[in-house]
Amino acid sequence: MNKFSTKDTLLTSVQSPIENSGNKVTVVGVGAVGMACAFSILTKGVSNDIALVDCVADKLQGEMLDLQHGSGFIENARIVASTDYAVTAGSRICIVTAGVRQREGESRLDLVQRNADIMKQIIPQLVKYSPNAILLIVSNPVDILTHIAWKISGLPKTRVIGSGTNLDSSRFRFLMSQKLGIAPTSCHGWIIGEHGDSSGKTHNGNKIAVWSGANVAGVRLQALNPSLGSKNDSEGWGELHKKVVDGAYEVIKLKGYTSWAIGLSVSALCKAILKNTRTVHAVSVLVEGFHDVKEEVFLSLPAVLGENGLTDVIIQPLEDSEKAKLQKSAQIMSEVLKGVKL
Repeated sequence: MNKFSTKDTLLTSVQSPIENSGNKVTVVGVGAVGMACAFSILTKGVSNDIALVDCVADKLQGEMLDLQHGSGFIENARIVASTDYAVTAGSRICIVTAGVRQREGESRLDLVQRNADIMKQIIPQLVKYSPNAILLIVSNPVDILTHIAWKISGLPKTRVIGSGTNLDSSRFRFLMSQKLGIAPTSCHGWIIGEHGDSSGKTHNGNKIAVWSGANVAGVRLQALNPSLGSKNDSEGWGELHKKVVDGAYEVIKLKGYTSWAIGLSVSALCKAILKNTRTVHAVSVLVEGFHDVKEEVFLSLPAVLGENGLTDVIIQPLEDSEKAKLQKSAQIMSEVLKGVKL
């Protein structure tokens, strides 16, 4: 009987292969959002080395197999999964999408506390196995949970980032493009502040549209229409902001959840980090000291991302009303955090 296997006969080893690709990305949570993130990262060629983690073993294995079966179509990707965080070792980026939804009659603070408790289980494990990783928090309420992840992890503020209003800004640009008949990538507009809803009800104050900076090819729309986005705007630009605020709710109402857009958004953030592109994205960062914010909270501002995470924050020349909304959101966020037990 031949003691050698087909593999041994086929392959003559010259040296041991390197196990870590250097671009490994972990996704914690294999729900719709987590899998959209993984799928986007793989299919856009951002990384070909993915680790999936979840507490539901059967679904986790099913999602892994489903992606593995298509690995030949996505740069021969290496895809692994386990309920054991050891599988995440050596990750460059750890994406956290795990969390619980709000129960009927549950207060926002109770929801925050339950998700904070989940973070207390996840974050130490990620840091244990990938101490040099950048944490990218996607779970909601993202600004609060990014702050909590930062506190739990002990990592520098430059390596704990929330997905923030990057998707909201994309929605804003898409709606601008529809109104102007120009490609979304040629429309420049920013949504800053809070991605979620600190007051517990939908209102336009949390997601701040920076109308003063909206432009196409450097032409400020406000210079053409001084009442842009205001109640006196006869062109109805303010309706775009309302659609941005209600965008996720509309998708959830129609299909039950959001997935593809946030997956693409997270993929873009990972690309900026893994490929050191130094591109600017609206992400949740520690805003204390920016725009006269006094509270230690995370909110979204345009920021430069690179190989070592957050490198710079862009200080936009905000109008007084825009700055006031940012400061108000920071105050509300700070009050919510005071009730969270870490």
